[in-house]
Amino acid sequence: MSVMRNVLLAGSESHWLRHQAPRLKFVKKAVMRFMPGERAEDALDAAASLRQLGIASVLTHLGENISDPSEAARVRQHYLDVLAKIKLTGLDCQISVKLTQLGIDVNEGQCRASLRALVEQAAALGAFVWIDMEQHGYVDRTLALYRQVLGEFPNVGVCLQSYLYRTPADVASLVPLGGGIRLVKGAYKEPGDVAYPKKSDVDASFLTLAKQMIAPAARAAGLRAVFGTHDLRIIRAIQDHAEGSGVPRDAYEFDLLYGIQREEQARLARDRYRVRVLISYGDYWFPWYMRRLAERPANVLFVAKSIFSG
Repeated sequence: MSVMRNVLLAGSESHWLRHQAPRLKFVKKAVMRFMPGERAEDALDAAASLRQLGIASVLTHLGENISDPSEAARVRQHYLDVLAKIKLTGLDCQISVKLTQLGIDVNEGQCRASLRALVEQAAALGAFVWIDMEQHGYVDRTLALYRQVLGEFPNVGVCLQSYLYRTPADVASLVPLGGGIRLVKGAYKEPGDVAYPKKSDVDASFLTLAKQMIAPAARAAGLRAVFGTHDLRIIRAIQDHAEGSGVPRDAYEFDLLYGIQREEQARLARDRYRVRVLISYGDYWFPWYMRRLAERPANVLFVAKSIFSG
């Protein structure tokens, strides 16, 4: 793990930076390349533009680690309102939510009820709900709630992180249930006894797990296999493996972030792969933004150029 990555992840956890950095105009200018705005309407407008390119969307309202029950209730209502707006627009949009946004640290029963309400409303309009994964300490509780809700509704999936040592066992246990798995590399600062410290090991784990997610057993179970990565080498490797194994292009999906690898997003859509763009919005964007930079520290130079190029 690079020194730059450690610095960026430490910055994402700094309460002082969370409050001070967003006030700086050059910081806000940099982040706007990776999110269309702070309102749900901004995200929906971006989703409508992507639809013209044949690209679907996932919307996520930024926020985490809520400790106030009333705030958690507001998050639930916000997502219910967003689902209603998606229905009105007719867009192919999903939503993705963190359980700490829904108050899992405050009242797990209420969090479960809120998640169930979102999935139920999404089911009524044929939409899918994703549960984001957070730090390793939340994995067991997240998967427990996922299994409970999936037992009632098929339109729910969970994010898993390839850098955690435990993820192969989690994939093996979840695949037979169907539902959905969105595989990512992982963007939190985790200790070496929990997660692979080397990028090469994280990448190798990602590819191994990706192959399992599109294997015959997973497809027979009805698993929705989604790969959240901007790594072109990994994307090509998954495509080559799928083609060589006779897996059709509509049997899996690539999810990329808004504003990153735009040419690749368009190429995937042109080549008739299932591709979806994750659109983040909201005013709680600083920790999210720092983790996005940490995923690929070379982006720091790219951001600096974009700031000073006017």
